[in-house]
Amino acid sequence: MSLNASIELPHPPSDSISSLSFSKNADYLAVGSWDNSVRVYEVSLQGHTQCKATYTHRAPVLSVCWNEASSRIFSGSIDNTGLMFDATTGQTTQVAQHDGPVKAVKWVNMPHAEVLVTGSWDKTIKYWDIRTPSPIATVQLPERCYTLDAIYPLMVVGTAGRRILTFDLAKSPVVFGNNVSSLSMQTRVVSCCPDKTGFAVGGVEGRVSFNYIEEKNKRDNYSLKCHRQNSSPQKVDQSLVYSVNDINFHPVHGTFSTCGSDGTAHFWDGAARMRLKSAYCCFSRASGPIACSAFNRTGSMFACAVSYDWHKGFSGMTSEQPNKVTIYAVKEEDVRKKVAKR
Repeated sequence: MSLNASIELPHPPSDSISSLSFSKNADYLAVGSWDNSVRVYEVSLQGHTQCKATYTHRAPVLSVCWNEASSRIFSGSIDNTGLMFDATTGQTTQVAQHDGPVKAVKWVNMPHAEVLVTGSWDKTIKYWDIRTPSPIATVQLPERCYTLDAIYPLMVVGTAGRRILTFDLAKSPVVFGNNVSSLSMQTRVVSCCPDKTGFAVGGVEGRVSFNYIEEKNKRDNYSLKCHRQNSSPQKVDQSLVYSVNDINFHPVHGTFSTCGSDGTAHFWDGAARMRLKSAYCCFSRASGPIACSAFNRTGSMFACAVSYDWHKGFSGMTSEQPNKVTIYAVKEEDVRKKVAKR
């Protein structure tokens, strides 16, 4: 399979795709959707791809993730609950409850415990030991949770009002940093850097910012423009601005991907602050927005969900909007950091 070739998953969701998550141990992909379902696919670069399981919430699914052992899938929904799907038994169990939609779920593997973290539009973060029905801790947020990511001990939460909250889970489950995003408009996604030195933030203004945690490194914070187009072939003005819907760091090289409402996905070398040219050629413009994306555990596959991302509200949702997940093969040279010239 060449880089320009792709595999489209069979039997996709019937409504907008909200979240993608690869297993940490094998090439299984969980797909959450506004049709209330979570689908689990076995994915192969040779094309032997099939849907292995499906389970449902009572309302649209907003987020999915796997546990460290990849034996369980967790999902958060507009029905205010978090569900756990046991991949071995096929059983579904409710493991989380909020007073508002559950916008984000994340499994955090701590040294002495494994915890499910859920973020909600009820303005709380909750930590769950899935063996007990009540949260082990609840943190009040200044606003609704829009996005959440964690690589122990770092956790980052983006809320309404452009607040970016950081957590050091090795010390406490509560907020240790509460700042306004350097982006001037609504936050869509936060993503922790694999080395845990910082995190990336993407927003509706076609821009990504990278933020370091340590005070001594914050002078190196930067932002870059992306997912913008010229208003006409005759003008180089980049005046058409699209939302950055997802950011994913490559698990081996630490470069990262972005996908957006313009229907494109790109790979970036953050250290060099440049788009990787080879990646720019990988993806032609999709037939609709790219709502979310994910690398597999080795970084050899990249999944993109072409689906309506609600950037135009309810009026933008039409029957012509596509719903599909495409898997691309990724070559190492297309995601490797650029070597500095001497």
